[in-house]
This record gives sequence, C-alpha cells and structure tokens, in this order.
Amino acid sequence: MTAPVALEADDLHVTFRTGTGTVEAVRGISFALHAGQCLAIVGESGSGKSATARALLGLAGPNATVTAGALRLAGRNLTELSERQWRQVRGRDIGLVLQDALGSLNPLHRVRRDVGEPLRRHRLVPRGLRETRVVDALTGAGVPEPRLRAAQYPHQLSGGLRQRALIASAVIAAPPVLVVDEPTTALDVTVQAQVLTLLEELKAGGTALLMISHDLAVVGRMADHILVMRDGVIVESGNPDAVLGAARHPYTQRLLAAVPSARPGRPKPGPAGEPLLEVREVTKRYRQPDGTLRDAVHDVSFTVAGGRTLGIVGESGSGKSTVARIALGLLRPDAGEVRFAGAAWSTLRERERRPSRGRIQLIHQDPLGAFDPRFTTAQVVGEALHGLPDPAARRRRVTDLLETVGLPAALAERRPAEMSGGQRQRVAIARALAPGPDLLVCDEPVSALDVSIQAQILDLLAELQATRGLAMLFISHDLGVIRYLSDDVLVMKDGDVVERGPVDDVFERPQHPYTRQLLAAVPRLPVY
Repeated sequence: MTAPVALEADDLHVTFRTGTGTVEAVRGISFALHAGQCLAIVGESGSGKSATARALLGLAGPNATVTAGALRLAGRNLTELSERQWRQVRGRDIGLVLQDALGSLNPLHRVRRDVGEPLRRHRLVPRGLRETRVVDALTGAGVPEPRLRAAQYPHQLSGGLRQRALIASAVIAAPPVLVVDEPTTALDVTVQAQVLTLLEELKAGGTALLMISHDLAVVGRMADHILVMRDGVIVESGNPDAVLGAARHPYTQRLLAAVPSARPGRPKPGPAGEPLLEVREVTKRYRQPDGTLRDAVHDVSFTVAGGRTLGIVGESGSGKSTVARIALGLLRPDAGEVRFAGAAWSTLRERERRPSRGRIQLIHQDPLGAFDPRFTTAQVVGEALHGLPDPAARRRRVTDLLETVGLPAALAERRPAEMSGGQRQRVAIARALAPGPDLLVCDEPVSALDVSIQAQILDLLAELQATRGLAMLFISHDLGVIRYLSDDVLVMKDGDVVERGPVDDVFERPQHPYTRQLLAAVPRLPVY
C-alpha cells in the first residue's frame, strides 16, 4: 500500500525582485513527497534548491513571489495561508533545518530557549517538562554535554554544535514533514553519521523528509527519490540507482565526477620552502558556565612551510577553529607561542601585526556573519584592495577575483543576503585572495559549496599554491577534501593532537583508534 502524500507541489514558481529587475529562481517544478520517505533535491548553488525549501514554509521573503498550481501539506492548501496561520503550521506540522545555524539561532537567547521554542509556541508540553525535552533533543542530535550546552549562547558553540542545536529545535516537536537544507554541512563525519541515523529513525517512524544537499554520498544513503535541479528546473529525476548509478544528463554526470573521493589527488608539490608558520606548545583555556576552566587546545605544535598544506581534522569542538584563530593572531594563547615568517607573532600587539596582516588571510566558514550586510560584493572584496587607489583599477581587480572563484561579474552589486550560501563562500575566498597572501588559513572553506564548485575551488587553491608557493593551514571535517589537498595532517580530539604525519600514511595506515573511527564514518557514494 502506497503511503499517503505528505507534501505536494505542482508547477511551483519562485520569483525574486532585485534592484535591477526580477530573477526566476524556481521555474515550474513539481513533486510529491510521501510519508516515511526521503525526497532529495541536489544541484549547484543558485540552482533553486533553497528557494524551493523556503517557499514550502512561507519563508521565501518579502521580495519573493510564489505561485503554484498546487502546494499542499497533508492535503491543506498552503498558498492561501496568512502569516498568522503559517506561524501555527511551522514547527508543528512542518519543520525546517537551515544551513546557516548562526543566523538562525537568536544570539540573545540561551540555546535551551531556541531549541524549546516550538514546544512553547505550540504549547505541546507543560512548562516543567520542557527542559527534559530540550536535553533529550540535543542528545539525539549528537550534542555532547547537553545540559551544559543548553545553558550557553550560540556564539559560545562551535559551528558544528550550533548546527546540531538547530537540528534539535526542528525535530523537538516531531513534525510529520521535515525540510532539511544542508543539514550536515557543518558537521564532522562521526556526528554526521549520528545525525543521519537520527533522520533515518524519523523516516522509519513515518516522518516525510525533503532533503536539500550538495553531498551526493549523503543523498545516496538517505534518499528514496532524487531530483537534480539546474537554473530553477529539474533536469533529471529518479531513484538513487538511476540517478547516481546510471546518470543520463551531462550535468548530473559532472556533479558525480566532481565528488572529492571520486577524484585523483592533486599532483604532489616540490620540496617544501622555509617554515612560514610555527606553532609551539600552544594552550588555550576557556571558562565554562560553572566557573571551571577547560583546555580548548592543549600543548599543540606544528609548522607550515612555504608551498605546503597542513590539514587539521577532528570533531566539532576538538579545537580546530581555536587553533586557526591563534595562528591568525586573533586569540592570544595562555601558553606557548606562534611565530610567522621567522618573527614573533602571538606576542605582538595588533598595531604591530598590522603591516604583515595582508600576508596571512582567513577564509571563514561563516561568510554571512563575517561580511558587513550593508556592503555589496564589490565593496566586500574591494575593501582588501586599499593599495589600488584608482577606482577603475579596483573594479577590474574585483571582477578578476570573482571570475577566479567562479562567480559572474554581475554579482558584484549584490549584498550578502541576496546570494546563496555557496556564492557567499566564494566571495569570502575572493576577499582572502585579494591582498596576495603568503599563507591562507582556511576554516571549512568549501563546506557550503556544491561538489562541482568545491572541485573548482580546490583546484584553484592547488594551482595558487603551485604557482605562488602559497602555504595553507586547511581545517575541514571533510576527509575527502583534506586528503585531496593536504601534504600533512593533524588529527585533533578534545584539544589534543592524537595523530600526525603525511596525509597518505595517516589515511591508509591510521594508528590511533579515533582516526580509524573518523575514517570508518566517512559517507561514500554507493557502488553500482
């Protein structure tokens, strides 16, 4: 017996008004999602995936026009809902997990309040039981020390922990339909596996899942049916065997060929240059809500040489991003020191570092939070080109940088909120390249990118390294990306380095049980 249709769209169109006209982001797509099944939508950034997801919850935005021959949730017509009626539906009848956890969680609220919001808004459980339900939801989403994390604010959590808190808030009210937009983008592989298991359990219990993802290995594991979108239309659809195992459309074939695990590693570089970044026995402690001190990073040492890439992997909260901030001079270590280009770095005052700032640049994992929302793309990138006083020369350089990272020049006048997550991430990379740095500190720089653009950016970084002798400190939870780009790798757990060595040695002959656990949890494309 066929399961009932939980969510249905027929001839769905989403059009956005911009300063220069209109953009038709979704052009007449149709689908039916049944209870207990997962429908996955894949495609490049800007293909219309997230616009589709938002339209299904009445969140397309004030500049959007949504039309459809039919848009029904459990038979209810969604096109006629007022905003007040939508608020009664969201969270209880249909949930949403977005890819931008920092922008979705209220910075003024403790995590427990945001996670428990659906229970409070829809009056689903008595007040005295909310805390227990919040802790249970955080535990189910893979959050360690859930009572402690519930008492913290979003900015006190790592990117991965914020994403898990957002997942907990979406599932806590057990909505029959769950829309998950890149739900595992910010997660390391072990927690990703835990979250996917949670989603599989929800599906087995009858929840209908609409999954938006650029991770084809995750889609292969979860989906019962796949839609491939490009430029707002569906170019291919079918079950995983048909789409992933026997793709017919050239666009789908190109997406599959770009998966990091399916690509050969980059050519190994020549001899390493002189040590550029030296991190010596660095420790950083933070005070927790209960007043105790916790080592976020403990006695970490490494060197990054010119022309080489050091990859750092580990679970969310392992200390990877703290190491990056210390390397950049944004955090002062409590013990140890950092040297850059043979000179003191961590002990300097900021005004003393300023002359060398252009030589070490950050590619951030959260560009929306890093950019001034009032700035256009041209202003964001051009801000780093203060050495070019001529406005025309600066505009040409901005255009060149955008083209280098795969963006059209027309995006120069858009603001961050008017771009997709992947487009914003590419702008962040262009911004980091603008001063012509010697060292890039890359903190999850391709986590928000679809596989084809991800492959383009990785190839770009490898080319820049080969032609300019660029050094990179590359932090990622994606082990396929780390193996493709890195020469050496550090594996971190709970602030400590538990394994290190040449990347092929660590991946092929892991010595530490934690490293073996990480490698075993990597999702892989099904073999057909």
